[in-house]
Parts: sequence; C-alpha cells; structure tokens
Amino acid sequence: MPKIRTDFPYETRREDVRIPMADGTLLYARVWRPVTEEPVPALLEYLPYRLSDWTAPRDQQRHPWYAGHGYASVRVDVRGHGNSEGLPGDEYDATELADGVAVVHWLAEQPWCTGRVGMFGISWGGFNSLQIAALAPEPLKAVVTVCSTDDRYDNDVH
Repeated sequence: MPKIRTDFPYETRREDVRIPMADGTLLYARVWRPVTEEPVPALLEYLPYRLSDWTAPRDQQRHPWYAGHGYASVRVDVRGHGNSEGLPGDEYDATELADGVAVVHWLAEQPWCTGRVGMFGISWGGFNSLQIAALAPEPLKAVVTVCSTDDRYDNDVH
C-alpha cells in the first residue's frame, strides 16, 4: 500500500464553494488552503470530471500537498459537469474558456490570495489551461500541463 504523506509545513483546511459566473451560473469548487493569515498564490485545476466523486480520491492526495506547501489549491468542475450548474458544451468551447478566465479572476480577488494564479492539468485540464493562458488573463502567471497540446486539431488524442 502506498504511503500518503500528511505532514506538511502548513496545516490545511478544505471548503466547498460556488463561484458565480456573469450569467448567474454557479460553478462548484473545492478549495484546499494553508492555515495562515498571509495571502498565498492559487493553483487551479479546471475539469469536467466530477470533483465530488470521480476525481475525489486523487484530489485528496494532490491538492492537500500543494496547500500544505503554501498554495491555495483549487479544483473546479466545468459548467454542466459534476456539481456545477449549467449545460455542458463542446470540449474547450468559448463558454468553458470564458468561465475559466472568470475563475482565474475570482481566485485572484479572494482575500486569501496574493492575486497570482497558476493552472495545471493532465489531458483535458492541460488543454484548457493552455487555451486559457492564450486568452492572457492578467492574474495567470504560470501553467504546467502534461499530455496536452496547444494544437488540438493536429494532436488532440494521445
């Protein structure tokens, strides 16, 4: 059985929140944060894969690690997926990307955030991270992706 590390430089807390979009749709998010009075940078993982059940086991390992090392780590269900409101669209459609930009800005505006946001993802989360970065939301300072591309027409299936 693999050992999961649970001792970190920071204690962590977890909360589930709703992030409002301009049209009133609420996106569901789970936020892991270090217990500190100082604002911290935020890391965003933005996926359609139901955070409350399907990705919960791996999320419970990954996100607390980031929070325990001084980042707010945030997992958001894409519109129309999981516990987020709305109707799902096509992969990486304009609404998904606009919502992602709005989430980046929402995170940057939180009192617990320094105003600096990074995104990460594997496959779908990597694709939309790169496409959101191309839209250049000012608070987005870093992107780390795996098994993704910036040219989905040439290299979409791995």
